[in-house]
Amino acid sequence: MQIQVNTDNFIHGDERVIEIAEQAVTSDLEHLADRLTRVEVHLKDQNADKHGPDHIRCTIEARPRGMGPMAASHDAADIPGALKGAAKKLRARLSSEFNKQDPHR
Repeated sequence: MQIQVNTDNFIHGDERVIEIAEQAVTSDLEHLADRLTRVEVHLKDQNADKHGPDHIRCTIEARPRGMGPMAASHDAADIPGALKGAAKKLRARLSSEFNKQDPHR
């Protein structure tokens, strides 16, 4: 599973941000890794220079083998919170979709 991290102009995509993103994705989606070709993480500061609650948006898009892309988003006050929330939502969505396709149900 390849993980790609993208940030906007207000979030610096340094090594630490990439490491945090990869850890969040791996911890929540690792058990599905053999069914995913790529995962893209998009981090955006919605308020730019202004401060406010839940101003970081994380969208995670997964590309499952043989299926169309699936995504989930989450807003939080900080990058780790936004990553964790989006990864958790995407894990639930992917698990549900994979369970529907499982012939042993």
